[in-house]
Amino acid sequence: MPTAVRSHAKINLGLHIGAPRADGYHGLATVYQTLALHDVVTVRARRAAATALRLTSNDNRVPTDARNTAWKMTALALGELGIAAEVEIHIEKRLPVQGGLGAGSANAVAALVGLEVELEIDGTEWAARRLEIAAEVGSDVPLFLVGGTVLGRDRGQIVEPLEDIEPMWCVVAAPAVGVSTPQAFRDWDALCAREGLTAEASTVKLNELSRVYAGAFQRAIPEKISGAISRANPGAVGVVGEFSTAEAAETAGGVREGVQSGGSSGVSAAGGNLAGPLKSALVRTGSYSWTENDFERVVFPQHPSLSAIKHILAAAGTPEGAVLAMLSGSGSALFGLYQTREDAEAARERLRPMGVRSYLTETLGRAAYWREMILQQQD
Repeated sequence: MPTAVRSHAKINLGLHIGAPRADGYHGLATVYQTLALHDVVTVRARRAAATALRLTSNDNRVPTDARNTAWKMTALALGELGIAAEVEIHIEKRLPVQGGLGAGSANAVAALVGLEVELEIDGTEWAARRLEIAAEVGSDVPLFLVGGTVLGRDRGQIVEPLEDIEPMWCVVAAPAVGVSTPQAFRDWDALCAREGLTAEASTVKLNELSRVYAGAFQRAIPEKISGAISRANPGAVGVVGEFSTAEAAETAGGVREGVQSGGSSGVSAAGGNLAGPLKSALVRTGSYSWTENDFERVVFPQHPSLSAIKHILAAAGTPEGAVLAMLSGSGSALFGLYQTREDAEAARERLRPMGVRSYLTETLGRAAYWREMILQQQD
């Protein structure tokens, strides 16, 4: 009984990075935002005497062994649950590979959701541990167990749901330029050394930026702490802060509802103004100082064409200009957010002379993210 799951992309509405830490990681403060744009991950699983995993994909660039995040997540989950199963996972790639859209991390969570449906596992019963496992698989994997507009802290694995921004049309530009994330971090480290930014000073800066983000977007739910993970335990990995067990139960309930309804796919509106009255932090504060991506400081000098694409998406000073345009993650994908479909389509037209592939999609709030996650469940 294979289960097909939407594996949604993310963008970063802002991304600030600290100097390298003693543990080899970089602290950061970011706001993640999930999009309707997605891969499809299909899972077939049954309990067995011994665990056997098989992974396939329509894209030969996707690893089909233990290097794959979906494989890692599935193996860790089965081990934690003490379940042996035969599992087949197929990843239909629709998102750019290594584009800064979190595609691999989203695949991991989609595989987990499919596994839970196939084996009839209640995700709420081990909500805290599954978040910790997600953080073991990758720093931005936990965000996909929250969805919508999400604050990311520490190395990105500590996540808190924020008030969702209003729906906006989004154009994702996927240029044929390769950006190495490890090299981008090395270039960032060199920049920190030149500017004298230390890990200690970074902590102060990033904590302040996290407060700015939280205040601008507001908290999505009252301050509740998950029992197994809390701010009082800074050594813990995974989700902390406002993401409570109750919230986990609510989102898991949305998945079960999606199994029954089948959800919907693609861009939900036929046209017109999705945003309505602008209420979100993107424009409410009148300041864009925090809606920046530090990676642009080191990636754009190495790849000037990406800077040019950002300016095309932004179209600053024009009626059809973007509310926000930015590199996503370390790239190479960039995005622009627009109030109307017409503005978004105009941005795609501006990109055509450059030969840049683009996607039209929309931002996806938390409720819709969980409601639409299950694409289909077949007999």
